[in-house]
Amino acid sequence: MKLSLYYGLALIIIALDQWTKQLVKSGMELGESRPIIDGVLHLTSHRNAGAAFGILQGQQWLFFIVTVVVTIFIIYYMQTHARFNPWYGIPLGLVFGGAIGNFIDRLAYGEVVDFIDVYIGTYSFPIFNVADMALVVGVGFLIVRMFMDERKEKEQNANE
Repeated sequence: MKLSLYYGLALIIIALDQWTKQLVKSGMELGESRPIIDGVLHLTSHRNAGAAFGILQGQQWLFFIVTVVVTIFIIYYMQTHARFNPWYGIPLGLVFGGAIGNFIDRLAYGEVVDFIDVYIGTYSFPIFNVADMALVVGVGFLIVRMFMDERKEKEQNANE
């Protein structure tokens, strides 16, 4: 796959993330919750000035630094290692888009707009957004791919 497709995927994630956040900000009051599937999936207008699960509240300077470092790493890795490998390029595109989507919120509002509220039984997951989903899926695929590559390398070394 071409490198431009990975960056294109990141742009799609950023656009979808920002569009959905704008819909929530303009169409819902902060704290308002609307059931999509009652007791399972709700749209809940929420703001998070921290990281995942609300940790590190108000540490915006740390998020800026981490995002810049991660972005530099992703661009470097996409340009050098993932250029012709979609098993790395696609997940990196997802992570890049997710990181930038939440970075835009932090720059513009000092907090991230979250709205996807999922319940399983009595457990309520932390409220999240499209950028968060892209980050989790992208990192998950990268971890799986790295384990697969490491296993393949070990098998090749054992056969030599």
